Amino acid sequence: MKAGIVGLPNVGKSTLFNCLSNAKAQSANFPFCTIEPNIGVVNVPDPRLEKLEELVQPERVQPATVDIVDIAGLVKGASKGEGLGNQFLGNIRECNAIIHVLRCFDNDNIVHVDGSVNPIRDKETIDIELQLKDLETVEKRLEKVKKAAKTGNKEAQVEEGLLSRIREALLAAKSARTVVPQTNDEEVLMEGFQLITAKPVLYVCNVDEGAAATGNAYVDQVRELVKDENAEVIVLAVGTEADITELETYEERKMFLEDLGLKEPGSSVLIRAAYKLLNQQTYFTAGVKEVRAWTINIGDTAPKAAGVIHTDFEKGFIRAEVIAYDDYVNFGSEAKVKEAGKLRVEGKEYIVKDGDVMHFRFNV
Repeated sequence: MKAGIVGLPNVGKSTLFNCLSNAKAQSANFPFCTIEPNIGVVNVPDPRLEKLEELVQPERVQPATVDIVDIAGLVKGASKGEGLGNQFLGNIRECNAIIHVLRCFDNDNIVHVDGSVNPIRDKETIDIELQLKDLETVEKRLEKVKKAAKTGNKEAQVEEGLLSRIREALLAAKSARTVVPQTNDEEVLMEGFQLITAKPVLYVCNVDEGAAATGNAYVDQVRELVKDENAEVIVLAVGTEADITELETYEERKMFLEDLGLKEPGSSVLIRAAYKLLNQQTYFTAGVKEVRAWTINIGDTAPKAAGVIHTDFEKGFIRAEVIAYDDYVNFGSEAKVKEAGKLRVEGKEYIVKDGDVMHFRFNV
């Protein structure tokens, strides 16, 4: 599962990517500096993992990770192949969610491709390009499916109905994610279309240092614009975050954050939000060899969760021994949890909860 960072050139995408992954993507003051998409595997900050480490004292700790893709800046006309349009749009299509970076700071030394700072216009530029590309996909598909629908093919008729609703939304400058599938069949179809504007989105307002804690007028405009989109808005001083990652010690970073009025780096907030955006959650295994966070999809059953460790665990699944994270912390150890009768044995139907501490019994 990958989240792709998109935006116009020079809004801070590559600098943000560098902060998140500590990979040094090129970051320069001109468009098209990032051409091939850079992929960073980023650790998901999780205080629960630190707490389990403190209690268990393992030999090693392994956090959950999320893949972040730095996609080159999109420009007006990308849907028609302008700039490096087709390649960029292909890169976005391969991602499961979108992190849309908007420039919300003034700085005469950093050029803006459209000559002035206006996050509302910038958002619309990107949205229109992505919508136009989706419209092209939908119209091609509609052409094919209409013929089959005319012959009375029920599946084709369902698909035609859904595609027509999506087409109407796109023509009204609305994204495909605003069209809600009405049935299970429509849900499956929607997923199969792989439309760019159907992907969940998160907006990052890139501000200057002074607005890191409170935001600014540009951020207020963005929040107002997206209030009906069911999308999270995160305020991040990307340049400042880059400075924080350069500091040597935890104490120095903490002092820097306190001076800005922040409890933790904004990049940590963003990574957790991206993880959630990808519909992912964490369960833990905790033993003296290793305390580890495992990534699963929200709604996964115990056998599915076991399969993330090894496919044999899923095939030969017998049962899961489960401790709620809060119980583990309250009682302080697995042995004390057992004494208190708080360890549960769950079967194949169990839906794993975020933060569960688990052991699997299996037989292959």
